[in-house]
Amino acid sequence: MYFIDTHSHIYLKHFKNDVKEVVNRAAKQGVKYIFLPNIDSSSIDDMFNVSKQFPKICFPMIGLHPTSVEEDFEFELKVVEKVLSEHKFIAIGEIGIDLYWDKTFIEEQKFALKTQLELALLNNLPVVIHSRDSFNEVYEILESYGKGKLSGIFHAFSGSVEQAEKIIDLGFKIGIGGVVTYKNSGLADTVREIDLSNIVLETDSPYLTPVPKRGKRNEPTYLIYIAKKLSEIYNMKVEEIAQITSNNVRDIFNFN
Repeated sequence: MYFIDTHSHIYLKHFKNDVKEVVNRAAKQGVKYIFLPNIDSSSIDDMFNVSKQFPKICFPMIGLHPTSVEEDFEFELKVVEKVLSEHKFIAIGEIGIDLYWDKTFIEEQKFALKTQLELALLNNLPVVIHSRDSFNEVYEILESYGKGKLSGIFHAFSGSVEQAEKIIDLGFKIGIGGVVTYKNSGLADTVREIDLSNIVLETDSPYLTPVPKRGKRNEPTYLIYIAKKLSEIYNMKVEEIAQITSNNVRDIFNFN
């Protein structure tokens, strides 16, 4: 039995003093692989350092996070394209649209998303999508490419059953993290209506820490609490959750 954390920022300053211990704890808990989504040009070196330190465990992505799309977005996109041409990555991510914090650069965010989707197609890579308060905007863009042309994960899903069905119909998997353990989120009821074959696990470390560790820094080790919640929802053994979700990851990502 092993787990795959498909979304973890363990290269951030939150882990500066103990990243080795964090990775070792995760491995002891059965987390075999940890995928690292990029944020912008300022995070690339730190992400590379962690992935090089743990080359058989940590796998980097490359992308421009929507909240980093500002006046210099064209420069940032050129960095993504350049680094992508020089290194191997398992995905383009984390990309998308975020209308929660600021709507100032919504058109630039749409342009950045489309540009990076084209890079994914050109390089035959899946994408990891961020869609906070922007599901309709993101979906409209993805749908324009046609079903099955793009693949990837909708990260930190917290939407409706209807939205989940649209995601699945496009050929994407749904990233489920700590929010599913929150009593008042309602996500558990939504997940109950989604077949497990469409779900992958993620922590989004250091954010969205699951119960019973909520309030503390999140880390890949806590993936077990998400898996346990899913085992309750689906009335399955944790080992089955691990196997099925890990197989789902392999359906999307091509990595050795």
